[in-house]
Amino acid sequence: MEQGTVEQLVKKAKPKLKTPSMYEVVMHNDDFTPMEFVVAVLEAFFSMERMVATRVMYEIHTTGRAICGVFSKDVAETKVDQVTEYARRHEYPLLCSLEGV
Repeated sequence: MEQGTVEQLVKKAKPKLKTPSMYEVVMHNDDFTPMEFVVAVLEAFFSMERMVATRVMYEIHTTGRAICGVFSKDVAETKVDQVTEYARRHEYPLLCSLEGV
């Protein structure tokens, strides 16, 4: 076998990595979930500082929805599930969804 042939084969066989599809986690407004609860959720599940979380909460309140973060599909699904479960445990109808970017 010629020298360099193995290296050439390894280079050819090396798969090209595709960047994962990204998804936005969107929180929706409702008439029952307290604003302070929404801020607490944004702080806890999306690592937002209080000022940022408050701004996002007002965007949700005034426009009906806001993007809370952009993540890979698995992470986005997990965030949606965690927020939904947490809200239900506290008896609030807070709704999160994910949308492809």
